[in-house]
This record gives sequence, C-alpha cells and structure tokens, in this order.
Amino acid sequence: MTLSGAFNVLRSSKFISWKSTGMFQQTLAGYIERTGKTLHTGKVSTVKLWPGFAGEGRYFDFRSNVIPASIDYATESPLCTTLCKDGYRISTVEHLLSALEAMGVDNCRIEIENSDPVGDGDHVEVPIFDGSASEWVKAIEQVGLKVATDECGNSYEKMAAHINKPIRIQKKGSFVAAFPSPKVSITCMIDFPQVEEMRKLGLIKGGGLENAIVCSASKGWLNPPLRFHDEPCRHKVLDLIGDLSLFARFGNQGIPVAHIVVFKGGHALHTDLARTLSINV
Repeated sequence: MTLSGAFNVLRSSKFISWKSTGMFQQTLAGYIERTGKTLHTGKVSTVKLWPGFAGEGRYFDFRSNVIPASIDYATESPLCTTLCKDGYRISTVEHLLSALEAMGVDNCRIEIENSDPVGDGDHVEVPIFDGSASEWVKAIEQVGLKVATDECGNSYEKMAAHINKPIRIQKKGSFVAAFPSPKVSITCMIDFPQVEEMRKLGLIKGGGLENAIVCSASKGWLNPPLRFHDEPCRHKVLDLIGDLSLFARFGNQGIPVAHIVVFKGGHALHTDLARTLSINV
C-alpha cells in the first residue's frame, strides 16, 4: 500500500469522524538515549529514540525486528502493555508511548535492547526510571521537535479521530467509556489491589520506593510527599494515554477527541477501547 493509499484508510464512520488538528505531523529534532532498570523483570535495558519520517508513526526496533506501536500487536499481559510480533515481545511500553503521544512526537523509531547479557533473547522491557514519564518528557524537551517530512520532503496534516457516539466497555466491575466532546478530557476513578498479590505472581521485581508510591493500610504513604494530591489517579491517566496511543495510525493522533471516563481502569480495559476504536474507523 502506498502512503497516499494508507491515508485513504482513515475514513469516517457512525462512531468516528477524522478531522484536522490544524497542525503538521511532528518528530524529534534530535536523538535520545536512556538506560535504566525495568519494573517487572528487574533487569536493565537501553532505549534509543530517533526521528521518524512523516506517515510512519511510532515503531519499535528490537534485534532488527520492527514492531509498530499499534493496537494490532498489543497482547494481554499482567500489569503492563506488551507488543508482540513474530515471537518478539516488548513490555511496559505505556509510559514511553504516553510521553510521545502527549508531547506530540507522532513519528519515531524506538530502538531497544537488553543491556543485561543474560537477558531473554526474544523479550525486552522498557525502563521504569522513577515510575512516571518525567524522564522521557524532559529528554524530549531537551532535543525539541520539528515538522516531520517523508523521504521526498513532504509534510502531512495531522488528523484526529472525533467520537460521534458513546462507546462503553465493561469488565469485572471496571469500565471505560468515551463520549462525544469538542476536546479531549479524562475523568478517572481508581481502586488498587494489594501489592503483595503482584509479588506472588512474580511481578514488580524491579519495583521499590524509588520508582513507585507505596501505601500501607495501617501506616499510610510510605514514601511521601506525593507530587500531587491525586497522584495515583494521574498515574492511571498516564497509563490510559499510553495505551490509547496504540490507536494511532500513519503518524496521526492516537488519543481520540472525546470525554473519556474510566473506573478501576487497567491495561486490558484500555487496550480493549483502542481495539474497539480501531474496528470502528
């Protein structure tokens, strides 16, 4: 499919209308490299961000295998979002993708590798840093952005999906819904499970007080102060934006223009919404 043909795939439906954002697609103005410890495996990995061509969107390069940051490659995994293609897996992608989406990095090549020589050869995890997306945001601010062009020097208008009719998805007492709205807004309500259950499942091996906010039922917050009074809710919004960014295609906006309401959200619920949006384009 040619690039012009690919853009023709963006069509309106009874659920979604594609409209111009009034901006051109963007990419990084420079190169970014960061190395850090991962959350679930507790190993070390390195991520390199490179400027991308207009219309390419965001994609990972792992051992010379290209995995698009697309809902088409998202798989179910505990407590994170994982992309999988041809047996290669990249997990905990949500914070990095959230930063790229929110900062307007529409096209980007994301090279990732295990720094640990004994790491799993077909699986790699994105570093967690302090548990937020601030490391990525600061790095993007340092290098800046530029208008993305294709290999012939052409720039492309950035499009966004506008929700025309309410969409609701419910799972085991949790739900996410998207309502028509003239702008993007998010209402989030949370209810977290016990952390000990996660440890029993062999997860969060790299988790600690330096990259998570930890609350005890008897002692309250164990590593105050919080950055914001509603920081736990903000973290879930961070995850939501990263997961919905997987709806992005051809360098256009990932998060839909809608009022999104989520109660007890999680990655599986978020990606179900992105998948539903993808089906209804």
